[in-house]
Amino acid sequence: MHKKSHIKIKYFLIIFTMLFAMQGFSIETDSLINNTEKKFRVLKFDIKKEIAPPVWRTTQKAFKYANDTNADLIIIHMNTYGGMLDAADSIRTIILQSKIPVYVFIDNNAASAGALISIACDSIYMRSGANIGAATVVNQKGEAMPDKYQSYMRSMMRSTAEATGRDPNIAQAMVDPRISIPGIIDSVKVLTFTTSEAIQHNFCEGQADNIKEVLKLSGIENYEIVEQKITAADKFIGFLINPMISGILIMLIIGGIYFELQSPGIGFPSIASVVGALLYFAPLYVEGLANNWEILIFIVGVILVAIEIFAIPGFGVAGISGIVLIIAGLTLSMVGNMGFDFTNVHLNGVFTAFFIVIISIFLSIVGSMYLSKKMLTTTIFGHLALDETQQSNEGYSFSDVNYRKMLGKAGIARTILRPSGKVEIDNEVFDATALTGYIEKGENIEVIKYETGQLFVRKIENSDS
Repeated sequence: MHKKSHIKIKYFLIIFTMLFAMQGFSIETDSLINNTEKKFRVLKFDIKKEIAPPVWRTTQKAFKYANDTNADLIIIHMNTYGGMLDAADSIRTIILQSKIPVYVFIDNNAASAGALISIACDSIYMRSGANIGAATVVNQKGEAMPDKYQSYMRSMMRSTAEATGRDPNIAQAMVDPRISIPGIIDSVKVLTFTTSEAIQHNFCEGQADNIKEVLKLSGIENYEIVEQKITAADKFIGFLINPMISGILIMLIIGGIYFELQSPGIGFPSIASVVGALLYFAPLYVEGLANNWEILIFIVGVILVAIEIFAIPGFGVAGISGIVLIIAGLTLSMVGNMGFDFTNVHLNGVFTAFFIVIISIFLSIVGSMYLSKKMLTTTIFGHLALDETQQSNEGYSFSDVNYRKMLGKAGIARTILRPSGKVEIDNEVFDATALTGYIEKGENIEVIKYETGQLFVRKIENSDS
């Protein structure tokens, strides 16, 4: 009886062990099933416009979101004719450094800067009829830039192709028409691939008509696609940091300062200039482009110019320093440096920002001078200028003859002439304008000419009269 009990216990332990093992297998099987049910997370975002700071901005946000949400794959839906080289280089760099695989689906075009970005991706898929290549660096008129620019672009295309396992000679042939590759391109044309040609020469992994086909060709079946959401604020900031809009805002800032200096006093020009400065610097500051010190040197520059005009005779160190600081502040705010570290800043980006600032300032000054004359000779702007006749029977009087008699007479400056002010001649006070430079209060003057009710005077040097 004892032996039978021992046998029963032995069988019970064997059955219990088998059940436990089966339960363990069941748990492991369930875990595998659950793992297979986990969907492959794909983040998709578009590059379907000119490659410029707004596109670089949305690219940064897309990669940040992909990293924050542990995305398994990033797909760029591309259709672009190219754009700014510095923005394209920044996008290329973030793709090459990404720990998440990056695919690109070329919907129609990946030209110039678009080709550089595409080659940086791990896999390229193209729609039938699409093209990739034609990456020669050109100016705004579509003319090829000097060879030093082409050399830099060739180097970037080669290094990018090497990093992603593609033929570097083919990549640089997309830039330079002098490069000949037997059986692919002769030495008089810039290389551009069709879809079939790109597949044939290992610059494209396959032909697809949409993102779903891209994923199917990649062997990805159980997936979810998350598209980047562009908010109204994102669109507004992207609009403001567009180089053309930045140029217009610079014109508004400088134009407001110009008009305010012409008619001192806080008014519409000052408000326009301040609003322009806020719209210019705020989005650049939010994006991390404009640093505190860059905004500060712009403000210091404006203060120095104002001091030069209103407090210091002539135009010297303060004025020149102010202009330099204004230009520096506006330029550096558009450049992606980190504080005082310019290690990763490309000279092309600095030159582009500098020329945008210089051209905008020039156009603003010329336009302001033109508008200031037009506003005084037209009624479109209302009553900025006197447009009524002042009759003598209403108490108004003016003697053109008396003013002309002042020609050649000497007098004294009753106020500072910067260039306009008051002068005293024969114990009478007149409005006058310094013909050149500035005239300090108390200095001797001589009337040189008379025009439209205004005396023009010059300072008398070393005169006791």
